[in-house]
Amino acid sequence: MIDPVERFLNYLTVEKGLSANTLEAYKRDINKFRKHIEEAGKTIIRFKRSDITSYINFLRDSGNQTSTIARNIASIRGLCRFFLIEGIIKEDPVENLSTPKGWKKIPRIIGTDEVTGFLNKPEGKPLSLRDRAILEMLYSSGLRASEVINIKMGDINFEAGFITVTGKGSKERVIPVNELALKTLTDYIENSRPDILKKRTSQYLFIAKGGKPMTRQRLWQIIKTYSAGLSVNISPHTLRHCFASHLLDGGADLRALQKMLGHTDISTTQIYTKVTPERLKKVHKNYHPRG
Repeated sequence: MIDPVERFLNYLTVEKGLSANTLEAYKRDINKFRKHIEEAGKTIIRFKRSDITSYINFLRDSGNQTSTIARNIASIRGLCRFFLIEGIIKEDPVENLSTPKGWKKIPRIIGTDEVTGFLNKPEGKPLSLRDRAILEMLYSSGLRASEVINIKMGDINFEAGFITVTGKGSKERVIPVNELALKTLTDYIENSRPDILKKRTSQYLFIAKGGKPMTRQRLWQIIKTYSAGLSVNISPHTLRHCFASHLLDGGADLRALQKMLGHTDISTTQIYTKVTPERLKKVHKNYHPRG
């Protein structure tokens, strides 16, 4: 008999078409929950709502961020929904279970001047041009780390100024790329990429030494190298947050931003609309008759 968690993961793969990274996150979350309830003498198909709330409290007490707790709840919710479909359980133990209060907090971002300084940091090293092109792409188009490393040479339309990316759930979307980012990409492709390849070939835009595809771990290392001295810790997702927040500050439409970020639910995008003091001052200045 197939393990119920494996059945759930197979369902996510076949029916939902989720990416390998998303599947790995589900597997990690569910196995952590499974270990917790088994230590309490329960099984993965015999647990109650109280076991879930106990696990949430355990995650909180362990110092997990509220966003991590919310993701774990989402994973458990998905598991329970599958168990209901399969008739493994009769009642949904997560029905009407709210996520931890405050988990949708405003992401930490840096201002436009600080972003500009960060993007200009890569210089003077053999791979600096590649690194700058990566940073420009992250901020220009708000891509996820997994999306950046999987960009192929044929995905960029330099003439139209667009890039086609494959995001979560293998869904494609087309995103604008600004002129400065395109210029940096062109410079990298013409003057740096051939030296990195050393007569090898690769379908991927961003490559590591020896012509190998860029990994997420290497991408994180690159960003960590250039983020020293900044006001917040920078990650690939920080630049995605900056992309979204700075667009909204400039008057971007929320629905357009949703499409660019690849969010299925607009409520995910709305996290960026939470009002900051700077945005309040800007609105007041622009629209109050005595601003």
